[in-house]
Amino acid sequence: MGGGRNALGPRGFLTEDEKKNRPKVTKELLGRILSYLKPYWKQFIMVFVTILIAAIVGLLPSIITGKIVDEALVGKDMRMLVQLLIAAFVTLTFSRVIGVVESYINSWISQRIIFDMRNQMYDHLQHMPHAFFTTEKQGDIITRMNTDISGVSSVISGTLSSIVSNVATVVTTLVALFSMSWALALVGIVVIPLLIIPTKSVGETRYKLLTEGQAKRDEMNQLINENLSVSGSMLIKLFTREEKEYERFVTVNEEVTQMSLKEARSGRWFSVIMGMFTQLGPLLIYFAGGWFIIKGIDPTLSVGTITATVSLINRLYRPVESLLNLQVDFTRSLALFTRIFDYFDREIAIKSPENGQKPPVADKDICFHHVAFRYVPEKPLLTDIDFTVPGGQMYAIVGPSGSGKSTVVNLIPRLYDVQAGSVTVAGVDVRDFDLAYLREQIGVVTQDTYLFNGTIRENLLYAKEDATQEEIEAACRAASIHDFIVRQPDGYDTMVGNRGLKLSGGEKQRISIARVILKDPKILILDEATSALDSISEVAIQDALETLMKGRTSIVIAHRLSTILKADNILVVKDGVIAEQGSHDELLAKEGVYRDLYETQFRKVLEYEQEKESVPAPAL
Repeated sequence: MGGGRNALGPRGFLTEDEKKNRPKVTKELLGRILSYLKPYWKQFIMVFVTILIAAIVGLLPSIITGKIVDEALVGKDMRMLVQLLIAAFVTLTFSRVIGVVESYINSWISQRIIFDMRNQMYDHLQHMPHAFFTTEKQGDIITRMNTDISGVSSVISGTLSSIVSNVATVVTTLVALFSMSWALALVGIVVIPLLIIPTKSVGETRYKLLTEGQAKRDEMNQLINENLSVSGSMLIKLFTREEKEYERFVTVNEEVTQMSLKEARSGRWFSVIMGMFTQLGPLLIYFAGGWFIIKGIDPTLSVGTITATVSLINRLYRPVESLLNLQVDFTRSLALFTRIFDYFDREIAIKSPENGQKPPVADKDICFHHVAFRYVPEKPLLTDIDFTVPGGQMYAIVGPSGSGKSTVVNLIPRLYDVQAGSVTVAGVDVRDFDLAYLREQIGVVTQDTYLFNGTIRENLLYAKEDATQEEIEAACRAASIHDFIVRQPDGYDTMVGNRGLKLSGGEKQRISIARVILKDPKILILDEATSALDSISEVAIQDALETLMKGRTSIVIAHRLSTILKADNILVVKDGVIAEQGSHDELLAKEGVYRDLYETQFRKVLEYEQEKESVPAPAL
């Protein structure tokens, strides 16, 4: 240990943004951080002991070097020379072994703490409400889970142990220096400010170059990601933009190259200057020591003592520099923990109540009692939604785009909670249900189908882990996807790709429907579930869905008239309320919102579908 961090880059100072957003050091914050270290206090003691031993043993090679000069070389004692060289080799080897032990224990501690924190973070995020994931950037979530928590390793094995190691190195080295010659020790220490001052100024300049360079590299990476992606490359080809995009890339690449050269030049000149200052200390010690010996000022001073002092002074510079940057390391470590704790402190607003109820919900009413909801305070979305879906019936919800249709159905499984009024199932407020039980009773098929990057079988088993092959195949037959699956080389073990990329929209949606069929829910919610299907597939799916909806309370958000006409009742959502409800004919007769929707949306779709059905199939 004892090396510390080099202050060439951003580690050497706090940026203006970091100074502005510097975490407030409180007893509670420090206590919270220490709570993660507490389970491993025995291992930390072992680390600190090994650091202290390493610091003391690290002095011996320099002291032995002085004795080699004074007792072996000057005294021309070959036996003594061999013994001292062996002693130096043994101490160096022992110091390395101690360093390996300390590094291993440090790594073990930091990895166990990361393991604990990552588990805690994942569990916490799993229980965050759906609103969290719709408002928080996915990249930020991944950064907290991976980068920030992984950064704790550098805090434990870097900052914390580095502080202890550097303090131990500085204290033991100063004791050794002043015990050999206080005058030479003072001469060596005088040089330290010459190392620190330029480090700060040059560090800021280089950090500015690093920041600008990183911005250009980010721009180049963005260009590569966009242009060499599947969609991006297709767009470039279709608009014949190859040459223009190449010129754009060359320009950015040239800027990145120039910035990299500036960074390299800055680093090299700084290294030269720092090397000169580092050598100045030993030169001054040699001069002062020579002066004391030649002039007879200090008769006790020997050449070996001067040599040992030079070696120890070189050992002192880097730990001192690192400790002077302690404020930077400490502030950034606190900022890291603060970012992690920010997520831990986010309230789990939607959670299961203690002793949550588990009433039977099959063929039970779903009631919305004057429900109000808004995503942002200044913009109400639902103001007074009031209706009842009788048990076992199928209701359709229609309305203009953005009227809140999906929000209405999302309130049933408590993806969101109402802000006024209530939603009840079987006469029980959904907020009083055992949350897991409530969601187990509800099957949802959405327009935006999501499949995990795995096999078709794994995606289906997500609904029912213990499903048999017969049950899986029956669900897929009902969803008209079984024949497609068995035609694949790997059958049900076919990989679907990231987000189901290897499948068409209709194939993904039918697998999603099969997954819900396999779940066998008591309540069914279809949010434009057949939107990605062609007309042939939709006919087959409609039959499957009708079978699935029998005996189940169902709510369907639909944009196709064929689906709407099968509903027991139609709810029209507009301006935050149920503007109209009734059968298709009743709503048309009112000549209100539904009539407008019919004229602008439903009838055009119906006419288009009828036109397609009337076109004869091409001869083979």
